[in-house]
Amino acid sequence: MVTLTINGQQHELDIPSNMPLLWAIRDVVGMKGTKFGCGIAKCGACTVHLDGVATRSCITPVSTAEGSEITTIEAMADDAVGKKVQQAWLDLGVAQCGYCQGGQIMTATALLKENTQPGADEIRDAMAGNLCRCGTYNRILAAVERASTEEVSS
Repeated sequence: MVTLTINGQQHELDIPSNMPLLWAIRDVVGMKGTKFGCGIAKCGACTVHLDGVATRSCITPVSTAEGSEITTIEAMADDAVGKKVQQAWLDLGVAQCGYCQGGQIMTATALLKENTQPGADEIRDAMAGNLCRCGTYNRILAAVERASTEEVSS
């Protein structure tokens, strides 16, 4: 048995300890917002927060996540920084197909929690590991910049 705390809720799961966290979240717990992209931590679609750190869930075994707080895209509307990032995404119409956007938002939120006023180069560096097949990189940069200038409210 593995116990995972996802979005503040404990889940007792009868799964192998080497199962990738992504599959535990999606297939066992049933939270579909975290996406499978590449399976080798190169695209960022599977990004979640593990104790606040943006983490690729496709290569993270559940044994590594046990005892940590796992946050998924489903919880971003309840997070002050995540909420302003999501609002900036909506205001600027960032998403095109939307497949990668959960991972993009998770990475942007982790960045803004660590650095509330990043410059354009810092944003590009932080977001570089997240691929967008639709090429919305300029809108992503603009949305992160916008979110960094908005006041955090609860």
